[in-house]
Amino acid sequence: MFVSIDLKREGRATVYKKSVILTQLIGSSCNYQVSLFCAKPIKTLENHQLNQIIKDCTKGKSKAQEFLYVEYAPKMLGVCLRYSKDSAEAEDTLQDGFIKIFQHIKSYQFKGSFEGWMRRIMVNTALEKFRKAKKIPLVEETMDATDDDDDNYSESEISIDVLLNMVQELPDRYRMVFSLYVLDGYPHNEIAEVMNVTVGTSKSNLARARAILKQKVRDYLGVKENNLRVC
Repeated sequence: MFVSIDLKREGRATVYKKSVILTQLIGSSCNYQVSLFCAKPIKTLENHQLNQIIKDCTKGKSKAQEFLYVEYAPKMLGVCLRYSKDSAEAEDTLQDGFIKIFQHIKSYQFKGSFEGWMRRIMVNTALEKFRKAKKIPLVEETMDATDDDDDNYSESEISIDVLLNMVQELPDRYRMVFSLYVLDGYPHNEIAEVMNVTVGTSKSNLARARAILKQKVRDYLGVKENNLRVC
């Protein structure tokens, strides 16, 4: 039986490090050199150790399941947060995702990355929640959200937590497309398929998301600069 672990109690709730530059997040016109959304790396297991843990999980051994959860939950939570409006929703997705991982772990063929296999399950779990919640449908939009202004921000001007909050505040449809395309590398044709939209809709929603994020960054830095002047 799978037992839930409280990540905060375990002291492993901080799951990010700088790794994906904001230039890739909100468009090539932004020259802001900070990165985010990649989980803190866990200690690398030897292949034979990981393989044995996986085999024990297929036999339903609770110790192996708990070990796998504690090792990978922080990194998988980082994935879930990118598709969620807040930490509570992300933690629900994490729990549901791990239940699916343990239910289907026998299907893992020991080919390719096991972490990548888990990541796909987490992303699919988030997508299922999105569809079941009957979110506002993605509608066809024109590509009018481009911005050619060059922004040049220094790396220390904005924190990873602030950037994560900005992504979480995106409308659901924009957040899902943005996370799939920018953060997990899905091409537009695959996004269109899994979200039941056209490729054009996927592209336009990505452009909208980038435009919103860019404006949020500008607004945040403008307020921050004004506060510094007052001080």
